[in-house]
Amino acid sequence: MRANRFAAAAAATAAVVFLSACGAADNSDASDSSKKAAAIALFLPESKTTRYEAFDRPLFEAKVKALCADCKVLYFNADQDAAKQQQQVEAALTQGADALVLDAVDAGAVASLVNRAKQAKVPVIAYDRLISGISYDYYVSFNNVRVGEMQGQALLDALGKAGTTGKGKIVMINGSPTDPSSADYKTGAHHVLDGKVTVGREFDTPDWSPDKAQQEMEQAITALGRDNIVGVLSANDGMAGGAIAAMKRAGYATVPPITGQDAELAAVQRILTGEQYMTIYLDIRSEAEKAAELAVGVVHDQKPAAPANVDNGTAKIPSFLLDPIPVTADKINDTIVKDGFYTAADICTPPVKAACARQGIQ
Repeated sequence: MRANRFAAAAAATAAVVFLSACGAADNSDASDSSKKAAAIALFLPESKTTRYEAFDRPLFEAKVKALCADCKVLYFNADQDAAKQQQQVEAALTQGADALVLDAVDAGAVASLVNRAKQAKVPVIAYDRLISGISYDYYVSFNNVRVGEMQGQALLDALGKAGTTGKGKIVMINGSPTDPSSADYKTGAHHVLDGKVTVGREFDTPDWSPDKAQQEMEQAITALGRDNIVGVLSANDGMAGGAIAAMKRAGYATVPPITGQDAELAAVQRILTGEQYMTIYLDIRSEAEKAAELAVGVVHDQKPAAPANVDNGTAKIPSFLLDPIPVTADKINDTIVKDGFYTAADICTPPVKAACARQGIQ
């Protein structure tokens, strides 16, 4: 992972040099008032998951500005509404967007929008979620099957430590059925868990909603019995928070091991205090900056080679897939804090200070 980051940094530096040169050339024509600045449209799917507004958007916008001072970013958040996102894409194309970076609410239902962009000769980059049914320029995300495998293995490890492997049942709280990444996470988790644990209840959670995850966990507790649930595979941190709330309401003295993803601040604090077992740390900075680098490149008629291709059922999409990192309490300092994702001051609020000290986070 470190080597990948150094390679990515070198590539980004090269991109800065090249695109700065492009910028210099553009500035030489500054007197030509008919020449408009390139517009890059960024579409994010929702705001219930804190990463999008807290990290993806500002990191993307900052990288675009660093690479292309004259470029402007048109930003849209769909609030988990596919119809709203369709209107946003149409509006961006009407406004003259030169490239679309699209994190689709329903990645299986936006092929027509991508086709409209293609007809207008506007490049499309699928961000975080693989768009199916049509070809397009790039896909930037993480190795999602590997995420699920890491979550499944972490849960097995926790059950082994607790001596509860094969004793009782687990609950699986998967992500939104309209997000193809959810299917990948689920596939990866089942690769690891099948034949080793009994899945008592499994849910696909609309909108990745923490509130709906809480309701699902309440249903599972009612159906299976509180004492029969030994672990929870939650696909992300927000839903883990909902499941934990349900278990607390049900009177659990100690919450059984539960997984997560996204390294949300509240989840990191829960991991330190023992309420949540682990999270998957995604280097969102690398993802957002890679997407920004590609977007600036394509508006300058550049087509960087991709290291991988992902089959979306219709075409093999040039892809950049980043590595996820599993993080338990003992890994927080060497990953999340070391990388500056959060500072120790962000994490170590008074209720968490003692737990931080136990892990050497200062």
